[in-house]
Amino acid sequence: MNSTVNYIKEWQQALQLEILHLKKYGSTKYLVSNGHLLTSDGSFNYYFETGSSVKIPVGSLVRLEWGGIKQDGRILSSEGKSIIIVFDRSLGDIIGEAFLFHDPWELLEQLIIRLDEIKRSKRKRLRIKRLMDPSMPQKHPLTEKQSSVKELYARSKFNPVTYVWGPPGTGKTYTLARTVANHYLQAKKVLVLSHSNQAVDVLMAEISSFIKKKDRFKEGDVLRYGSQIGESLAIHDDIVTGQLLGKHEPTLIKEKEELGEEKRLLKYDLAGSFSKRDTDQLIEIEKKLAKVLEKIRQKEIQFVKEAKVIGTTLAKAANDETVYQKEYDLVILDEASMAYVPQVAFAAALAKHIIVCGDFKQLPPIASARDSLVKLWLKEDIFHRAGVAQSVEEGELHPHLFLLNEQRRMHPDISAFTNRVVYNNFVGDHKSVATSREGIMVAEPFANRAAALLDTSLAGEYCITERTSHSRMNLWQLLLSFQLIHEAYVGGSRSIGYVAPYRAQAELMEKLLDDLYEKERQTADIIAATVHRFQGSEREMMIFDTVDSYPQNRAGMLLTGRESERLINVAITRTKGKFVHVCDTSFVNKHVYRSKTLRQLVDHQIQNDQIVSKKDIGKWVKHQHPKLRWMHARKLGDFQEDIESTKHDIVIAVPDLNSLSEEWQQYLMRRNPAVKLTIISAKRNPDINSDHFICSPVSFSFIILDKRVVWLGLPVESNNRVQPPYIAARLDSKIMADELLSQFKKSE
Repeated sequence: MNSTVNYIKEWQQALQLEILHLKKYGSTKYLVSNGHLLTSDGSFNYYFETGSSVKIPVGSLVRLEWGGIKQDGRILSSEGKSIIIVFDRSLGDIIGEAFLFHDPWELLEQLIIRLDEIKRSKRKRLRIKRLMDPSMPQKHPLTEKQSSVKELYARSKFNPVTYVWGPPGTGKTYTLARTVANHYLQAKKVLVLSHSNQAVDVLMAEISSFIKKKDRFKEGDVLRYGSQIGESLAIHDDIVTGQLLGKHEPTLIKEKEELGEEKRLLKYDLAGSFSKRDTDQLIEIEKKLAKVLEKIRQKEIQFVKEAKVIGTTLAKAANDETVYQKEYDLVILDEASMAYVPQVAFAAALAKHIIVCGDFKQLPPIASARDSLVKLWLKEDIFHRAGVAQSVEEGELHPHLFLLNEQRRMHPDISAFTNRVVYNNFVGDHKSVATSREGIMVAEPFANRAAALLDTSLAGEYCITERTSHSRMNLWQLLLSFQLIHEAYVGGSRSIGYVAPYRAQAELMEKLLDDLYEKERQTADIIAATVHRFQGSEREMMIFDTVDSYPQNRAGMLLTGRESERLINVAITRTKGKFVHVCDTSFVNKHVYRSKTLRQLVDHQIQNDQIVSKKDIGKWVKHQHPKLRWMHARKLGDFQEDIESTKHDIVIAVPDLNSLSEEWQQYLMRRNPAVKLTIISAKRNPDINSDHFICSPVSFSFIILDKRVVWLGLPVESNNRVQPPYIAARLDSKIMADELLSQFKKSE
């Protein structure tokens, strides 16, 4: 067995390798545009616009890349859709488009320093030894048929380390919160940590609620410490540092808000003028704001010193001496399967006892560097590295692993797959879950089905790689998924998640929702994202769009690689009552081995009669959206009307220009003479004249009219891998038209 000092040395090496990788390559990339030089007196301040809201802490180091140039800078101001960056040299007056890289490697440097401090403490090294080698005998009293809360409380009271395996919907928050509260009622000091702010919020809200029910709540004893506080604590503002400050230091908070508003208005003015006066004022406001924030910080420190139960993120705990210099009786680490092993070790060193809670069947930690030490310590979770997960693979539970084994989230038709395939029958359904989810199950789409497989086989070859990121996207499956969201919303659902393995597809859905569903999203919780955004949350309905299809010649590693089971498990287990899998089953059957989780999911859904084929679209599409309409691709009346009303330009893309029938050539030739025609195809056809020709291979045909109306599925004869019924989609969206055109560089 490795010594604790050797562990720490390896962790520090792994963290240093990750820092070097992040400094060299970065991993979080933002597209910025409309860059303007603001000032050039000693340093060079640049203003940029961003496509979406970017929040990077002021003072953070960033890197800008455009063309072959790379330049390090520091964030001067960042909120909304604009940022100001200071560089130590001029980059020219205007930068049209560039990539901004930001990675919180400074947080990893702080963790290395914390590990150095642990190395010098025999007491803390012993705590880490027990974490990494939980072979000590159990000391808690063994009592049959006691509740989960009582057993976990006993384990955490008598044993130095308790691992908790909490599969989705098994009451993890309920159990942890009551365990914390019971320790608090025994006058113990407890630190609640998690990888994400959201998880800390949820757990602290539950702890607060339980203590209040016991009528034992005292203001200041329970504290949610940090700045990124979510909506789940809206009714628990008496535990939030910001709200306590508002109550005890109203003048200070008012000054902060006034400076913040002044800054926002100045940045708005700056976007139009780029004046030196506005820039100087903004910098002055940032200085004043920094002084106010320091006063607020001193008040917050006092709150932390007096609190008995503190909740914050792992990153803040490792960076804030107010947290890490305190001694605790118990540390609760939630979402531990997403934390780096050295982060878990740091948490364990802070207290006499630790509860390490997570699900090693969900997403592992994320690291970028390719090195054996990084793979060993930063890309796998503590459950595997401490040997706790291995016992499960052998069919038994480790003595220090406590399993929450009854799920109450998913309808049994959804959980049937994950319970059997992912959790090896260790987890079962609570008897109430079928009836409690019936209301969601009976609703549209696919009424009276909790799980459905929407098969997109033989609809065309729509899976392409995004031009800049090379992430995959599939416009056909995207539009079908939007239709599912629309059917669910019209049917009454206000809690809908759309998840895709590829960032390009998830971001495309976000843009489509922003464009077509802005009003509806004000009254509903509708989120589109990759799987990592959803871990730790739940929705009434989840749409899992696997994206992969032809003309790709293999399935992506995200769906077939080492971590694919975890990714698919998270996608499924966010769901309460309706799970819809959008997938090209013909592609999966050909390109994915039977042993892979994705193939097993498809086989399971087919065997359980959950498949919905292309021919059924007329049955389940019951509410055509005004801007997205589905119709038979051979009935061209609507298309002819669109062509006749087109005023400026037509763009038509076809895989093989020679396949374009005379009928279609006539449609194009009969256009208004003022309308310009652009053709996108791999080869020219001398018989077809156009104003512009973009020589670019395309796998599916599409038509864009006046840079706004997008037709997919037409012309039918120009599409590959299509069988009846022939379906066309008409989308009215300038944003999506621009996105589609942006994938093809123009060349005469």
